[in-house]
Amino acid sequence: MVDILNNLVNIFLHLDKNLIAVTEAYGVYTYLFLFLIIFLETGVVVTPFLPGDSLIFMAGSLAASDALHIGWLFGCLAIAAIIGDTTNYWIGHFVGPKVFKEKSRFFKKEHLEKTHLFYQKHGGKAIILARFVPIVRTFAPFVAGIGRMNYWHFIAYNIIGGLLWVLLFVFGGYFFGNLPFVKKNFNLVVAMIIFISLLPAMIEYLKSRKETSSK
Repeated sequence: MVDILNNLVNIFLHLDKNLIAVTEAYGVYTYLFLFLIIFLETGVVVTPFLPGDSLIFMAGSLAASDALHIGWLFGCLAIAAIIGDTTNYWIGHFVGPKVFKEKSRFFKKEHLEKTHLFYQKHGGKAIILARFVPIVRTFAPFVAGIGRMNYWHFIAYNIIGGLLWVLLFVFGGYFFGNLPFVKKNFNLVVAMIIFISLLPAMIEYLKSRKETSSK
């Protein structure tokens, strides 16, 4: 029984590497596994270690070989990503007032107020850009909820960011995932895609530093 549970946990945590075997064994239920992984990776602040970019890219490459349907795959993962961020936002929204007490030793109310001001100024771009940064994308909606970012602004940027993130990696895998070079250097290719997707965030950071230093 313990071995079975260990195998299930291993498959769940490393679904990106086990996706071919899972697809062959579970067929249409693979969409459910994928949905749950992406939802948890984006929607629960304690599970940022789950596969995200690599999983979506790998799923896209399987869709190219007709193991998965590209339309169903894109829709499933986009919905998971959007619902995940929304859930994380509301967790932060309701947890924040209870955690950030005036006399709290670890959580200062002034930090909450600073977070609120940050999201008022940079919130939209932060939510979109955070989608492409592992770990950060799990915490960004949580912090947005704590900082009381306007929900309707959040949901708009959440949808845009979720669609762009899934679109890039699903169709990146669909069109390029089965090339011999990509198969041989899968981790390197995913790292390159993440680096390219990080460029806007890096440029934005350098611009803000330049503006701060010029004042």
